[in-house]
Amino acid sequence: MNVVILAGGVGTRLVEETEIKPKPMVEIGGKPILWHILKHYSHYGYQNFIIALGYKGEHIKKYFIDGIASNADHTITSKTDYVKNKNSADEEWNLQFIDTGIDSIKTTRIKKLQPYLSKETFMMTWCDGVSDINLDKLLAFHRSHGKLATLTAVYPPKRFGHLIIHGNQIIDIQQLPETNRYRIDGAYFVLEPGIFDYVSDDCNIEWENGPLRNLAKDRQLMAYKHDKFWQCMDTLKDKIVLENYWNSGNPPWKIWE
Repeated sequence: MNVVILAGGVGTRLVEETEIKPKPMVEIGGKPILWHILKHYSHYGYQNFIIALGYKGEHIKKYFIDGIASNADHTITSKTDYVKNKNSADEEWNLQFIDTGIDSIKTTRIKKLQPYLSKETFMMTWCDGVSDINLDKLLAFHRSHGKLATLTAVYPPKRFGHLIIHGNQIIDIQQLPETNRYRIDGAYFVLEPGIFDYVSDDCNIEWENGPLRNLAKDRQLMAYKHDKFWQCMDTLKDKIVLENYWNSGNPPWKIWE
């Protein structure tokens, strides 16, 4: 099964890092976040990746295709973007890099990948977050309902408390209770080829506001509820959070060891 990874965004809220490198190459624990995502999927046996490039995409290709991965963990073994991790005999990553435009929105990037996808179920995620989601259970859920699309619904990390105010006097500061939190789109999609019927050639509406919303209206979008670890990397603060997890020695998303 193919796994699509959208890796072309600019990452404007992480400008401290993305002025010189694309967001997928921002490192956590000395490895690009893209590497962590590949490790997660390959742990469940998914080895075929279609990576949609955009902003500074040449940095991503150079890391893998030129065989200059940090600590020489990866070596190129053929002329067809086939990369093998030499530290693990059973891990082989087939990486196909597709230039989908520097300024393209997600919907456009997805549409440009259609010719590279067979008429089979595929997975898709963004390159800006990690999770400990069980991908086998995600796929089983998708196959159980027979709809065109499944997204992973997660609770966002708690960022802010709320103020208890009487008049102008702050009485207390409390964290939002779990019961008042809304789930959000955490990516980690499973999709059928039929989703491309919802993505027109000239679509200029973002994935969430166009195709996903229309899939939902047609009752073709289902939510796989994931209640364990999920963390995005939108800002420098998010990156620091992930670094702290990694430095603890037991990062929740490192399920491959």
